[in-house]
Amino acid sequence: MTVELTRLDNGMIVATDRLEHVQSVALGAWVDVGARNETPEINGISHMLEHMAFKGTRRRSALQISEEIENVGGQMNAYTSRENTAYYCKVLHEDQELAIDVIADILQNSTLDAKELERERQVILQEIGQANDTPDDIIFDYFQETALPDQALGRSILGSPENVSSLSRDDLFDFMSRRYSPKRMVFSASGKVDHQQIVDLVSSKFDNLPTHEDHEMEALRYEGGNRIEQRDLEQVHVIFGLPTVSYTDDSFYDLQVFNTLLGGGMSSRLFQEIREKRGLVYSVYSFSSHYVDGGLFSIYAGTGPNDIGELMPVMCDELVRATVDLTEEEVNRARAQLKASVVMGMESNSGRCETLARQIQIFGGPQTIEEIVAKVDAVDLERVRAAGKSLLGGTPTVTALGPVKGMPGYDDLAARLRA
Repeated sequence: MTVELTRLDNGMIVATDRLEHVQSVALGAWVDVGARNETPEINGISHMLEHMAFKGTRRRSALQISEEIENVGGQMNAYTSRENTAYYCKVLHEDQELAIDVIADILQNSTLDAKELERERQVILQEIGQANDTPDDIIFDYFQETALPDQALGRSILGSPENVSSLSRDDLFDFMSRRYSPKRMVFSASGKVDHQQIVDLVSSKFDNLPTHEDHEMEALRYEGGNRIEQRDLEQVHVIFGLPTVSYTDDSFYDLQVFNTLLGGGMSSRLFQEIREKRGLVYSVYSFSSHYVDGGLFSIYAGTGPNDIGELMPVMCDELVRATVDLTEEEVNRARAQLKASVVMGMESNSGRCETLARQIQIFGGPQTIEEIVAKVDAVDLERVRAAGKSLLGGTPTVTALGPVKGMPGYDDLAARLRA
């Protein structure tokens, strides 16, 4: 096993995954803080902080941050999700100390310059505007808000224009000082690495993190419901969903197999019935979103206004039918797809670096490919059927955006799940 872990004196976990066949290193800090940790008044602050981290420190200007990494041919980026924020680089092995130094610098010494903040505020407002103008993007925010209303998990990661316009430099400093403690961080590295060398570098570079351990997080509360918005578009974009299990639930992989055979590829039931046989859509697929204490199972489709009346009942009927007449062949194919996805995803050091960090945050430790494959192999027909049936009978979430005049009624669609 190539993975090694060390917990530093300050509580940060350093994890490495050595790969003998590469000359590069993917590394970064995964912070166990995201949009879920925000109150309504500061919704969007995690994402804004991620943007501002690259806008200058006490040692480097914004230009120097990007130039120092790109001067050595490296790549640097970040992202914000609902449960974590990541800052990461990919560089050649000989430049790993520089990359660690830059990441440590932006997480400990960012100045959050007032002029840069005003400039970046406008950039984020443009980002929000772009999302609102992209129906097959914003429909996912509508779905999240409808499924999980009046709670942090249901709010947009980007935040509202009102919040983005009002968040101050002091708000950013306060959020970072209360949330970005070392105990909430995993520093992960994969590629041509020496574990002790990475530990020593991280230990010496990350010497000025806040010591607070404030990690408020309200429990997931699924409610579901209906949001239908008329908009002058060529297509109706719809998401239909139901509550499901967390990452750590025993039936997690059962659900992944069910999701794959229902709507995970060109051979899936949804694709074959709705696109290939009926020609109702260009795009249709199912997907699941999981959190530490629950999740959402969803189906997305985009269709013409004259087809939405046929599409939605068929979508519900295929979900129900898949819990009744599954075949061993379908389960075997879905298992093979999942296993291939896991193995292929671990062929890059960037993928391994992120997966390692997230496994530690979610499960408390790494999981090998062999362990994951064994869990997938253990899923049988009855377990997949049970996972599918567990979705039925609850309150669905239905969101639609576009020319929605022909949209079936919510109660009619909900009734189909009890058939």
